[in-house]
Amino acid sequence: MADFTTPELLARYSDVVVRGGLNLQPGQTLVVRALVEHAALVRAVVEAAYDAGAGFVDVEYQDDHVRRSGIVHGAGPVLAAGTPRDRAAAERLEEPGLAFLRITGNPDPHLMDDVDSAAAVAANPVELAGRERAALMAGGLQWCIVAAPNAGWARAVFGEPDLDRLWQAVGTAVGLDADDPVAEWLAHTARLRRRAAAVDALDLTAVRYTGPGTDLEIGLHPKWRWMAATMQTSAGVEYSPNIPTEEVFTSPDPTRADGTIATTRPFLLLPSGVLVDGLELTFEGGRIVDATADRGLDAVLAQLDSDPNARRLGEVALVDGASRVRRAGVLFHDMLYDENAGSHIAWGQGFPMVVPDGDGSAGVNRVAAVHTDVVVGGPGVSITGVAADGRDVPIIDDDAWVLPA
Repeated sequence: MADFTTPELLARYSDVVVRGGLNLQPGQTLVVRALVEHAALVRAVVEAAYDAGAGFVDVEYQDDHVRRSGIVHGAGPVLAAGTPRDRAAAERLEEPGLAFLRITGNPDPHLMDDVDSAAAVAANPVELAGRERAALMAGGLQWCIVAAPNAGWARAVFGEPDLDRLWQAVGTAVGLDADDPVAEWLAHTARLRRRAAAVDALDLTAVRYTGPGTDLEIGLHPKWRWMAATMQTSAGVEYSPNIPTEEVFTSPDPTRADGTIATTRPFLLLPSGVLVDGLELTFEGGRIVDATADRGLDAVLAQLDSDPNARRLGEVALVDGASRVRRAGVLFHDMLYDENAGSHIAWGQGFPMVVPDGDGSAGVNRVAAVHTDVVVGGPGVSITGVAADGRDVPIIDDDAWVLPA
């Protein structure tokens, strides 16, 4: 990583977010949703957005300490239903033509450690979250999720609030040390799209994950698209929904997954914030029928039981060992980053946009109210595609991408 100061990285990051991620259009309104601890990045993004020609930037601040107090003191049902402000914010995202930026980066990953996990999960605004995800998937607006370095997040990663060190790790993961970070981001997303096209051309009927503790076959619809890095609005504006991103992904057939799979990295179960480690899952007929974990199992089970379709898969994603997030060499304790350190799966809601127009999307697990990514790739893990004629097609062999692209 080049020797950039934290303020320089902040400015470079904001430019990548606005121009490379959101692809903000002249005169467009940008809605930014963030925690109060994210104010430094919010202010930099607002400045970059106006420099890029934004018509107006509107910031919605939230506070997890306030949310925790509500859960502890019995206001969970109100939080789950959503406040009038929450409902208005969700409704706003259904308006066409907006750009929406969601900023993450947990300033206190252990804030909920002493909160009853079932109560924390029960306080999740499941209906509103589902409505917002549906709005994002509908194609009416550009949207992007990024994480804001902060002292609390740095403490979770390094054991001390070393914010400058965290910025260096984020800079490595996002390519902020390039001569032109925006151009480098666009080149990176183009490489990922070429990989997606190569996988897409195989018309796979399944993918098989094998490795330590893992032997799982997941069924696929051969005509559903593999995607990567960028999406398009219904108006034809291309944007990147996640920064960083290293994945090639699709939604599987939610009725076809059999075997076992072991996670290879710990993760924070959102939005409850419970740390989960050593998770192993067993699938039969597409459903998670058993789960064990070294830590955080109760929270996982509570989420899996929170929705009729939560136990079915909504995503399979391919990430190899050359990942920039992996190169950063840290566990970020933020799934926006950590999911991009290795191949992953997600239980819950799938992506209707992977289904070609006219084919319908009834087969996608699209009515689940959760979407939780867990990393299952890394050294020793291989992923093989199963072609329609029964051929095995190596895609990732012992963590290395081997499919020509």
